Amino acid sequence: MAAAKERPACPVEITLTLISDKWKVLILRDLLQGTKRFGELKKSLGGVSPKVLTAQLRQMEESGLLVRTVYPEVPPRVEYALTELGYSLKPILDAMRNWGEEYRAKNT
Repeated sequence: MAAAKERPACPVEITLTLISDKWKVLILRDLLQGTKRFGELKKSLGGVSPKVLTAQLRQMEESGLLVRTVYPEVPPRVEYALTELGYSLKPILDAMRNWGEEYRAKNT
């Protein structure tokens, strides 16, 4: 994770810096349900390219939100799981889901 002096001063901006991309939020959503493999994430996310998904996963790993585990098998098996820090974003995602459900109910 970036050093404290490199982080924005505003707490909201810090959060947005970590999860600001649409794909990151959806990756978090999927990993809140448990460990997933790359192919499972790609299938669940639909329109994401492998290159973009790889970049997002790497950024999230560097931020400490998830852990990547490579199993020494042929072919290699790679799994992604949320860290404790990643799981701590659950209330934020729950609030986003609830807001989205209310919005959809009022505007459809």
